[in-house]
Amino acid sequence: MHQGAAGHPAENLPARWNPVLAALSVLAAAALAWLPFVKVAPNRLMSGEPASFLAVLQGPAWLLAVLLAAVFAASLIRPNRALLWSVAVISMALVAGLVWLAGRHATVVAQAASPIARTSLGGAFWAASLLLGLMAADALQRLQVSKLARTGLLLAALLPIYALLAAGTIDDLSIMKEYANRADTFGQAIARHVQIVLVALLPTLVIGLPLGWLARRHSRVGASLFPVLNVIQTIPSIALFGLLMAPLALLAAAWPALARAGISGVGLAPGVIALTLYSLLPVVRGTLAGLAQVPSSVRDAALGMGMAPAQIFWRVDVPLAAPVVLAGVRTATIQMVGLTAVTALIGAGGLGAIMFEGLFSSAQDLVLLGVVPIIILGVLVDAAFTAVIALAGRKRLQWVAAA
Repeated sequence: MHQGAAGHPAENLPARWNPVLAALSVLAAAALAWLPFVKVAPNRLMSGEPASFLAVLQGPAWLLAVLLAAVFAASLIRPNRALLWSVAVISMALVAGLVWLAGRHATVVAQAASPIARTSLGGAFWAASLLLGLMAADALQRLQVSKLARTGLLLAALLPIYALLAAGTIDDLSIMKEYANRADTFGQAIARHVQIVLVALLPTLVIGLPLGWLARRHSRVGASLFPVLNVIQTIPSIALFGLLMAPLALLAAAWPALARAGISGVGLAPGVIALTLYSLLPVVRGTLAGLAQVPSSVRDAALGMGMAPAQIFWRVDVPLAAPVVLAGVRTATIQMVGLTAVTALIGAGGLGAIMFEGLFSSAQDLVLLGVVPIIILGVLVDAAFTAVIALAGRKRLQWVAAA
């Protein structure tokens, strides 16, 4: 078998060229050529006039087009590790470059137009950024970089964008102007969003983990439990919130102590209950699958050592099932991060309040101000769980090898 540099197998690398990279780079170039890169509007509510990527390229910005062409050229060359690393780095750098280019054009517009003029990011920016991210992910996968390192490298790509934010380079973009108008409450919205997720995650784990264990111990429990959880998943989130509002309002009216504790038909309580119900299925399934894949040889060895059933569960089953169980918890948590936005419709607050305010006022960039942090929170949650699952996986291998 052909070996790459440093003894790494190159069996996953194409023999002569990389068709995936070629297709992604062509699509990115097509998006930049035919879709509007930015839109310039006289105010936040009116539709903007599109400006293409080529129209805003001036001076050193042409380097971005050269780098994109270099990525396409790299797809036609027999790949090696150095080339793939170059593709990954250039792709991530191009995303930051597109942000810089849009911010620079917004500054030019702000200096020449009315103070209330807005420069919004267009379809070419979002499509090209997504495709560049896929290019970087594909290169890292072909390099056989571990999931933990891959996540860390992709997160590192956010650092140049953070530097642009800190330097004020993109302050004239419409989304940043929306942020400036809500700078006093934006941090509170993020904190509230995280609070709702954490408060809902606690009962999800307290209920879901034991239910998964029961489903493993008693097949009849699983047979009757999973149809119920599957049905809950089919209920639209807004409908479920509506179903919970009336009973909780009646309970708060009947028992004033519940109302004083914050339980009512609107606000945090119905949101947390609905998020918990939605999140039980991945946690229960993950727990069941994790316990089911514990090697019987390891349990037999523990039994032969004289361990009691409780000791086998805590010292064998739990550590070996942890990676799969954590994967289920990761799915539930990321799902919560997204669904928490909908709880703003029943007065729970969070980033969803900003998003829906933008929807109701037809302000696209205000919607993005709520949506983009939710996406970033989801990425951060995924990265954190990836690190924990990787650590748990190493521990599991050690346990199996020792047995």
